This record gives sequence, structure tokens and C-alpha cells, in this order.
Amino acid sequence: MSAEDVSPLEEAKAEHERLAVEIREHDKLYFQDDAPTVSDAEYDALRRRLLALEAVYPELITADSPSQTIGAAPASGFAKVTHARPMLSLDNAFSAEDVREFVDRVRRFLGLPAEEPVALVAEPKIDGLSASARFEGGKFVLGATRGDGQVGENITANMREVVDFPETLTVKDAPDVFEVRGEVYMPKDRFLALNEAQAREEKALYANPRNAAAGSLRQLDPSITASRRLHFFAYSWGEVSALPADTQWGMVEWLQSAGFTINPMAKRCATVEDALALHAEVERMRAGLNYDIDGVVYKVDRLDWQDRLGFVSRSPRWATAHKFPAEKAQTRVLAIDIQVGRTGALTPVARLEPVTVGGVVVSNATLHNEAYILEKDIRIGDTVIIQRAGDVIPQVLEVVTDARPKGTRKYKPPETCPVCGSHAVREFNPNLGREDAVRRCTGGLICPAQAKERLKHFVSRDAFDIEGLGVKQIQLFFDEGMVTRPDQIFTLPEREAAGDIALKDREGFGETSVRNLFAAIEERRDISLDRFVYSLGIRHAGQATARLLARTYLTLDGLLEGLAAAQDRESEAYEELLAIDGIGRVVAEAVLEFFAEEHNLEAIAALRGQLRVADFEAPSAESPVAGKTVVFTGTLETMTRHEAKARAEALGAKVSGSVSKKTDIVIAGPGAGSKLKKAEELGVQVMTEAEWRETVGG
Repeated sequence: MSAEDVSPLEEAKAEHERLAVEIREHDKLYFQDDAPTVSDAEYDALRRRLLALEAVYPELITADSPSQTIGAAPASGFAKVTHARPMLSLDNAFSAEDVREFVDRVRRFLGLPAEEPVALVAEPKIDGLSASARFEGGKFVLGATRGDGQVGENITANMREVVDFPETLTVKDAPDVFEVRGEVYMPKDRFLALNEAQAREEKALYANPRNAAAGSLRQLDPSITASRRLHFFAYSWGEVSALPADTQWGMVEWLQSAGFTINPMAKRCATVEDALALHAEVERMRAGLNYDIDGVVYKVDRLDWQDRLGFVSRSPRWATAHKFPAEKAQTRVLAIDIQVGRTGALTPVARLEPVTVGGVVVSNATLHNEAYILEKDIRIGDTVIIQRAGDVIPQVLEVVTDARPKGTRKYKPPETCPVCGSHAVREFNPNLGREDAVRRCTGGLICPAQAKERLKHFVSRDAFDIEGLGVKQIQLFFDEGMVTRPDQIFTLPEREAAGDIALKDREGFGETSVRNLFAAIEERRDISLDRFVYSLGIRHAGQATARLLARTYLTLDGLLEGLAAAQDRESEAYEELLAIDGIGRVVAEAVLEFFAEEHNLEAIAALRGQLRVADFEAPSAESPVAGKTVVFTGTLETMTRHEAKARAEALGAKVSGSVSKKTDIVIAGPGAGSKLKKAEELGVQVMTEAEWRETVGG
């Protein structure tokens, strides 16, 4: 196929796939490893491009797309807290046009006329650590970090040490249950004093106030948190037994009356232009504030509209964050190193002459892939313009060619893996008729970088999460040949008992630590189906996709049988896989390729000899449609398609894009065609929109 024969959709799919891989890797580095390699601005640019592709080609949206996922797993040193209502992230806006489009989307979703005013509550976006605090009977009882949005860390004792955090609500008739949410932050003057103290004691410096706040709030010793003098801005709520107001602004005023500190620049804006004017004013004041901000958040004021708008996978539809422009500086490229990731991707990293940008010293920048380097013609010795927007690691914007030293050479990509020496290639993409942008090691399982990283993923917090078996231990066990395959983790106790290994005699171990490790391994012999699927490290298949697969196939045997049948691309099983709402063709193909590999099936079989994989439990929602598969077809007259789908999923239903014998209900509006006909042929229950609304409670 020639390049001229490639369709725009095929080209978009290929780019979307590349962006998804890149963004997921950055999410892992930031949220799990606490070691980001890109700036906020660079990360935001990647997400903007991915969202733009999904806007034009909605079929690219999958449950595993970075547009649908969020967050960081809780740290092992804290007890876990499951949020009664998820703590989600915010979508971003980067221009006035983006903000106006946000308001227009709100109008379209709600079916509002163009002249209908949409009031917004605007407030500075604090660059700190999101936290929630639960009050019962007006008394503070539980504090938690956001974590991965579903499960956070218990920081109750530490929240009590936050300077302006009230432990008792100062209002009469407080709701029986009220969960406040807000941002814990460190003032700039406290940050500078902390780093001065760290320097005197020859300890590592914090990169910025946000990192300092996060590190201070997540101390196992609350007295350390108290010494850091953290502060808290309240701006939202989670689970409540009753709402004291019916607007966002009314709730903000109530939070202040209840004893919480509200940002003094927060304001109700009657129009989008008023909100944009406030954004400009806040940006002018930014440098003089004693806390870091990186934008302004806008929220729809009416709470009944917020309820109707609901959420997408990672963010509310009724709010957005209008980010500030990034800061820039110049520095020099000292070297270009290569890192090998879990999937074998070779990622070039620029080592920079240290430079201060926005008060933070930065010395590294990811270069994504060789195509990125060649496009910008980045060379060792070049002077480059970098950009930072809140992170430690900057984006390389451009090369200052006038300052290029004589004798520099164009970047030459490595042809072998720097870890194992295997040939490194750019895979041919048949859809595009050209090579992919990413170069990959062909060593596969023999490459230590990949095998080791796969094991690290297997025991990560969102996968098996084995207490006492983290990155450091996996590194040791792998390097000494004790664990090179996932199933070998579960044979450690019997090998210790047989005298084949002697962990208790090794430095850093002892009888107690080994006993605790083996108890943790034993505890993880029981695992849920979705976590098991996620632990396998299937390319393009993260937590959301793992949950969708588990919810669809219910058992491990059902999953294996269904995907085996779906290997026939002409089969009904394949169509059913593609029909799962949230799984696109790219992800489906990646999943099928994984389960078509014999060595992967052998690895699963070996694990099944050691584990018990629990069947997936259907949602416990008290709803007549929980667990049912529904299809919407035709024109909906009283709600938009997005609203109908969101409501169905909130009630525990599975929304599919096609009708099959596994479909339970088809909701047919005017203009319903082939899907309605197929439903009638298969004897599937058909409802009108009115009947559906009556079934689910209006």
C-alpha cells in the first residue's frame, strides 16, 4: 500500500496509538515512580493532540485511552481509603477559544439555546496536593489523598496538622455526613525556608512547592507534617447527606461559613467573558502570590446542571482548568542518552546543562523518539529553548541554530539495544505504509530491561500489589536469577523451605521480613479478574480496559475462550469484542495479539497453577438495569446521546455499540434502522425512550 492510499482515519489511528503509548509512560513515571521526565506543558501538548484526534474520530476513544484514565496508586506506607465518590481530574483549556468551546459543549449536552446564560464559578488552580476530609456530626473523622481517583491514602492524622484546617464545622445544623475536598499547599516562603534547612543538613532539596507539600503531607510521622506549616483551600465536596445550597457559589459561601479557607480571588462570573477577564487579572497577580498556581478553574454554577452533565471516565463535564502559558529558558544539550522501557521502546533523553526555570533547576528532557529529534534537528552541543509549566523536566521547543557550534553532527539513532545488544528497529506500520516513530528492542523476554520492567508492572500497586515486594526487591531477585518470570514469585516460599534459596540470610532480610513477605505473597494468591488482566502488561490495555474485559467475560475461562474465538476476525466473537463500548480496534487487536502468543498463554497457565483468579462481580447498584447490556439507536428526544449513555453506565449497565444475542435492551427512538431490525429478529427487548426513562427512574 502506498502512502497515497492511506486514509485519514488510518493515519489518525496510528498517531493516536503512538500518543497513547507515550502518555501512559509519562503517567507511570509521574504517578507511580515519582520521576517525571516531561514538563506540564509538554504533557499537556500530548494530551491536547490526542483529544483533538478523538474529537474528529470518536471511534478512537477506548476505555484505556489516556483521555479516560486518571491518577496515582496509593503509597504502600499508608492504609487505603476507598472514596465514596471518585476524586477525578479536570480537563484543560489553553486559550479563550477553548473556554468558549467548553461553555458551548455544556449548552449542547444540556440542549440549551444559544442565548441561555451559563454562569461559572472561577477560582485559581492551586498547585498542591488534592485531599478530602470526611466530617460526621460536624466532627472531622477521616482524611485521604486522591490516589488513583478511586482509592487514596489515609492521612487523617496529618490533616489535623494543617494550619488552617478546622476539625469541627462552625455552622449549626451541619449535614450528618459532609466530605470536603480541596488542595493542601505549601506557601512559597515556607518552601524556601524548608529548602534552606534541607541544604544545611545536606539533605535532598525539594523541586518545587507542590512536591514539598506532597512530601510533607505524606509523612508517616505527623509531627514532621506539623513542622512544615501546610495550608488548605477548600473548593468542593464528595459524599454528603444533604447539600446546604443549590449552586456552586452557594456551596463555596457555605464552606467559608463552616470554617474553611476559601481562595479570596474566587468569584461567580455571569458570563464566559467575565470568567476570562478574571483569568487575566489572576495571571497578572500570579507572581506576587505566596502560593503557586498554574491556571484558573471554571465550574458550572447550577448544581442541577452539574448533575445532568455528569462525568466522563477521568473528569467532570461541568468543569475545566484554564492553564497559564509556560515559562521558558535557554540551555545547552550535553548528551543524548537512551532509556529502554517495559515494551522495548527506546526513548532518547536529553541531558541538559542545568538551568533555572521558574525557580526550579532542570537538567533533563525527554526527546520522545528519534523522529522528534530528527524533525527538530537536535544535536549534542546545541543551544535549545526549553519550556516549563510546573514540572521539573522541560520541553525542548526549538534549537537556536545561530548558536550551533561548528563540527556538530546530526543525531544517529542506535541500531542495537543499549541494555541487551539486540537489534533495535522501527516496526513497519502496514496501515501507513511506513515505519513507526518509535524504535524498539527486538530482544523481547531476553532483554533484561523489558523482563525486569514487566515484573515490576506485575507487582505494581494496581496489579498484584504485594506488600514488601517492590521495585527494589524485584531488581534484586531478578539480578540474582531468583525471579525472572511472574509465576516464580509464588514459588519463593517453597524454594526457601527446600533450601534452594536462603532469603533470611541475605543483607536487608531477616526471619521476620521474610515471613512477612511470604505472608503477603500468600495473600495475593487470590486476585480479581480485572487486576489479573491488568498485571499481564498487555500493550495498550490499562486498568480501564482490564475492567471492561473482566466485566464482559466475567471469568478467566470465559475471557480465554472468548478471545480464542475472536482470533477469527470474521467471527461473531470478534464483533462482540469490538462492540464493547470503550474498546476500539487498536486495543482489540493488541489484546488479541497478546492472547495469540503461545508463550503468553504458557505464562498464564503457570500462574493459574499458583493462583485463584476470582470471577468478576457485577455492580451492586440497586438498579433494574445493573449488569445488563443496552444499545441506544435512533434519535433521542428528551436527552442527548451522551447524557443517556452516562446515565446508563452510572446505573451499572453496559452500553454497547451493536446488537447481538447478548444484548438485553435496545432503546429505539425515531429513525431507528438496522439495529432495531436486528433486535426484533433476535427477540431482544425493545423500549421507547419514555419506557427507558420510566425503567431507570426518570
